[in-house]
Amino acid sequence: MPDSEFQPLFQLTRGETIESTHLGSAAVVDATGQLIAWVGDPYLVTFLRSSAKPFQTLPFLEHGGQTAFNLTPREIALICASHSGTDKHVSVLKTLQNKTGVAEADLLCGVHSPYDEPTAEAMKERREAPTPNRHNCSGKHTGMLALAHMLGESTAAHSDSPPYIDIHHPVQVLILRTFAEMCALPPEDVRIGIDGCSAPNFAVPLYNAALAYARLCDPDSGKVEPEARAAACRTVTSAMIFNPDMVAGPGRFDSRLMEVGQGRFVVKGGAEGFQAVGLMPGALGPGSPALGIAIKVSDGDLKSRVRPPVTLELLRQLGALNDADLGLLSEFGPVLPVYNWRKIAVGEARPVFTLQRAGSA
Repeated sequence: MPDSEFQPLFQLTRGETIESTHLGSAAVVDATGQLIAWVGDPYLVTFLRSSAKPFQTLPFLEHGGQTAFNLTPREIALICASHSGTDKHVSVLKTLQNKTGVAEADLLCGVHSPYDEPTAEAMKERREAPTPNRHNCSGKHTGMLALAHMLGESTAAHSDSPPYIDIHHPVQVLILRTFAEMCALPPEDVRIGIDGCSAPNFAVPLYNAALAYARLCDPDSGKVEPEARAAACRTVTSAMIFNPDMVAGPGRFDSRLMEVGQGRFVVKGGAEGFQAVGLMPGALGPGSPALGIAIKVSDGDLKSRVRPPVTLELLRQLGALNDADLGLLSEFGPVLPVYNWRKIAVGEARPVFTLQRAGSA
């Protein structure tokens, strides 16, 4: 078991000297609950942030949302997304809202500029102010509002009833219960915080977050019940895997890793240094089990320079990425040059961890 809570994950050198070290922990778990590998403390309790979105989508699907509103896989992927706010994302979102009867004015996610820089620049040029639909969580909030509508609950942002993002609202009660069950935890053991988009978010041990992703990828081996939830798991993974551009956006790590994975991975990052990956059955070869991976970078990785190379190195050590895959993803690492302002290579950034394996000395 771990020697300490965090271990070195990633280092930057200048010349031959180590200039900075990023610490963290990670857990790799199969769908039956076996801890396969780890770095640092696999039982560290931390928030999933946006990596929780696939699980926040499950109750909507479990209650028949896809059939009730005739949703496409691209629309479901957007509900699970931290999208870049491109015109393409907003177009799919508006169709989703038209189908579900959700009004943009009822979204309580807030407003920020699109993550996609060309889109943000184009909006500035045409003097178009961002609205809630450009928010990376607008798909998730639309799904929550649609579920509230299905449950017969108020969806108006300014009604006298508690809003759909209130932890006591029936939508959030369902989401918390579903998430806890996917993590094999009682709901009272899930720590609650408020996310950047004002919806409740969840902190659990890395082990349980990884277990939830493994069960998402293989609900049969993970004994996910009832069947409606197992079916919802299959719908979520399929939608994300085959519509990776909806889950993040152009040039972003989550989308690129799923594109290169070609059906092997479900990938969803979160804020403050959290990264989750689910390996589908067979991703490591014929007959290999589904795996869930949960990674936490202790300093929050605000510039997102640590999670992509660490994730790639972890997948490489597991045997989930080969040299050809890594070549297609080389812009993200795992080893990257450090450049100065004249574009001269002055150092190197690289992962520095070795996975501990169950049964190893």
